[in-house]
Order: sequence, then C-alpha cells, then structure tokens
Amino acid sequence: MNEPFVPPPYPYDRLDRLAPLGAHHEGGIVDLSIGTPFDPPPASVISAFGSSGAERGYPASIGSVALREAIASWIERRFALDVPTSAIAACIGTKEFVGTLPQWMRLRNPDRDTVLYPAISYPTYAMGATLAGCRAVPIPVDASGKLLLSSVDESDIERALLLWVNSPSNPSGQLDDLDAAAAWGRKHSIPVFSDECYVEFTWDGPRRTILENGLDGVVAVHSLSKRSNLAGARVGFYAGDADIVRYLSEVRKHVGMMVPGPAQVAAIAALADDEHVEIQRDRYLDRLNVMAEVLSSWAKCDVPMPQGGFYLWVPVGDAWSFVERLMADGGALVSPGEFYGDDGAAFVRVAVVQPTDRIQLVADRLSGSNL
Repeated sequence: MNEPFVPPPYPYDRLDRLAPLGAHHEGGIVDLSIGTPFDPPPASVISAFGSSGAERGYPASIGSVALREAIASWIERRFALDVPTSAIAACIGTKEFVGTLPQWMRLRNPDRDTVLYPAISYPTYAMGATLAGCRAVPIPVDASGKLLLSSVDESDIERALLLWVNSPSNPSGQLDDLDAAAAWGRKHSIPVFSDECYVEFTWDGPRRTILENGLDGVVAVHSLSKRSNLAGARVGFYAGDADIVRYLSEVRKHVGMMVPGPAQVAAIAALADDEHVEIQRDRYLDRLNVMAEVLSSWAKCDVPMPQGGFYLWVPVGDAWSFVERLMADGGALVSPGEFYGDDGAAFVRVAVVQPTDRIQLVADRLSGSNL
C-alpha cells in the first residue's frame, strides 16, 4: 500500500527556535539566512508597475513579445549571443520552474524517472523530483565546486530525465564547468538545465552561460529576483533548445502559469538598465569583504570569498553550534549547510543581503567577541 506524501519541514522554518538567542541585541536580529534582496530596485522599474495598464487582461504565459525581445537583448549584451525569441519563455520567478520541471519533463519522456543534480545545492532541485514522483540522484562535486560527472552510475544515466547545473552556485558561490556539462548531456542525450540566477554577480572571470555552447539540448534559467532586487515580482525566464522551450511553454500555458502583466512591463524596464546591476555588484562585494574579514577574526577560521553570488560558504565543522554562537554573539541568523545537502553539513551559508549598515552592525557586535 502506497503511503501518502508528507511534506518535510521547510528548511528555514527550523531556524525559528534560534530567535531567543539573539533577542538581547539592541537593533534586533540581522537575518542573513535567506537570499531575499533588501536593496531597492530602480525607481523606473517601480514606476512601470503602476503605469503599465497591463493589469486588465490575461498576460501571455510565454511572456509578451516585448518581454522576450528585452530578454534577447540582455543576452546579446551580456554574452554576445543571438538567441531568437522563439527559444525564450517567461516563468513566474524560477523556483516554481525548478519545482515543477520534472513533472513536465516526465510527461515528455515517461520512460525516464531520474533527476540528476549537484550534491550541494538549492534544495528545490531534489524536491521538484520528489513532488513529481521521480528519483532525485545527487552528483558529488569536487573541492572547486565542479560536478563529478564521471561518477554518475550508468543505470542512473539510462533513467535520467534531466541534469541540473548551477553556476555560480547557491550555496557555495563556486563556478561549474558549463562546457563539460553541455558536452556530457549531449553525449548521453540528457537535457541539461543550467540555473544561472546569480550570473550577474560573477567575481572570478567573465559572466558565463551554458548557451555559449549552442542551444541544442541545453536550457539556461534566469531570474530578475537577484539581478534587479525584484524577488516579489516573480519574473524569470528560460532560454535554449527550441523544442524543449516550445514544449514547456505549451504545457505551462494549459495550467495558466502566467507572469502578471504589470510585472512583465516592469521586467522590461529592469532588463534595459545595466547601471543598477553594477551598483548592486559593488554593494555585495563590499559586504562580502566585510563579513569575510569579521567572521575570520571572530571564528578564527578561513572564510573564503566566493567566485560568484552573494553568499559566504564557511567551513566550520559543527554547523549548528556555529549558527547558535553567531546568533548569541552577533545577533546574526545564518543557515547550516545541511539545508543544501548532506555534503554541506560541515558548512554554514551567510547571505550578505541586508543593507550595509545592518552588516556593519553585526561586524561591530562581533568585534568584541571570540569563539
């Protein structure tokens, strides 16, 4: 007899019990646990929400022509690639895309039931597989964050619906080898979905997309949540293999997955503006440097800077003990690495998303404390 599915506790809800440890700090707790942007989007983007006139009718599920043209223009500017709008479609942020993708891909290929994903990664890759009744099979990563694709068992390759890659990585900030992932996927006829939501915040080398290897068999997934501080607007997009994009956009149309019209208009304004992204890059890099320095001094451990993204991925040994002590000494809430897979259990993730004065508040609190 099949057992009903019982959703596990949402990872970040497990942090609620820690609040009393930091309650004594004047100024309150500084939440560095979730990657929620706190900085404002450009005023022009906010204005576009209220003046679009797009709230009256149903928006196109695939995204308006103007939105897809804005996405294509952004891809051309950032990566010097010409991707046709027929190979681009909108999604409601990217978490819903990640979480629902396996069920749509299994309908497309019912003989396969396995989702491959990095062993240290955003938990929705595995949860999306679970919710679709699929197998979630983690792939180990090496010390530099690259997928060890040679370790994938042949039986898992034969059953694989898709492979997820994520570069820059959440949580580690490391850069994967997108060229190798694309080649591996094509060799085994496995679609590769590349989560590139943090690509604007690449610190080591140029921004990279898997689409540089051609569109066949690969799909890049992007979001305006991080790039433009628009997490509440829920605007993302996917681009790549024309057949896969067309299939997914048709399926999603049938279930009414539509980015709201005003949000689409706001996204067009955001995608046309690269200046605010450069300002945000400077903010995050400054905050990363401040937190890396103060945590290194306080915890007396090495705190490496990420290759991309706005997270510090700190090796600490006993993660929960570190999280509790940091809350008590600095009033800062961070995430234990086990939220991102068993292989992350000896790390914590620190999201430098709070305003600079709040980051400095944590630094000041910790300056007089030592582990």
